[in-house]
Amino acid sequence: MTSDISTSAIVGTADAAGTWQLGDRTVNRLGLGAMRLGGMPWEPPRRRDDATAVLRRAVELGVNHIDTAAFYFTAVRSCNELISTALQPYPDDLVLATKVGPSRSRDGEFEPMARPEQLRTQVEENLRDLGVDQMGLVNLRFGVGMDKTAGSVAEHIGALVDLRDAGLLRTIGLSNITADQLTEALSITPVACVQNRYGLTDRGDDDLLELCGEKGVAFVPFFAVATATGASPVDGPDATGEAEITAVADKHGATPAQIRLAWTLQRGPHVLAIPGTGNPAHLEQNVASASLRLDDADLATLDAIAAG
Repeated sequence: MTSDISTSAIVGTADAAGTWQLGDRTVNRLGLGAMRLGGMPWEPPRRRDDATAVLRRAVELGVNHIDTAAFYFTAVRSCNELISTALQPYPDDLVLATKVGPSRSRDGEFEPMARPEQLRTQVEENLRDLGVDQMGLVNLRFGVGMDKTAGSVAEHIGALVDLRDAGLLRTIGLSNITADQLTEALSITPVACVQNRYGLTDRGDDDLLELCGEKGVAFVPFFAVATATGASPVDGPDATGEAEITAVADKHGATPAQIRLAWTLQRGPHVLAIPGTGNPAHLEQNVASASLRLDDADLATLDAIAAG
């Protein structure tokens, strides 16, 4: 069954795609990525009022999972500070998720992967910036850049377990990892989610997505809309299959970005989406994608793009 949606006429809500458990918390599967709130490093700074409007409107539309990091900042904006200023006091059902592992210097350059004993400092930085006593979810982002880093995650996960036991965080996740690293982490502690780069035209982690479903672990793609294999975020969406995606979008009165998000959410009930934006209008379009239902013909057309 299809669901026609006009982004100019209908404003959807984040609960339209259903819910999933992140540890002991229930979240709507359509969330918000914070990275673009203040603007990307290669863009002019965004207006603070726009970032505030996006965050407050997101919560009004039912978004209760916001993904952020202390290393999301530009010369004039910190995403964690924007979140804290816009949303405190935080809604009771809001899960704030952050990432630790990499860090950035004042000039924006990424620093080497933190040692396990350095993770406490990174978690505490997020706690201070966000104005909370406990992080709802901390993802260990393994390695710097888009390439997954081979090797054991055991010591880093062990450090996060200690921080969880100390009450600094509630739930542990992983980012930028392999199936073997997920399996290793699961032998140490429950894992709430895996956050890897993945999308309609970026299908390298199909098997990992399926493994997460088998293990009851949320799979939370980043750059599901923004980029594709081999491209940087600066390059924007991959043009592969643009005609086919546009045809499906026209059928539903939607945008190609909404189709990519709807496809992502239909990859499995354990798959979440965290599209990022600093534009209030784009936020409403992203949230409206939770209401889209692609039929078998749509899915066949879209899946053929990656197979081609």
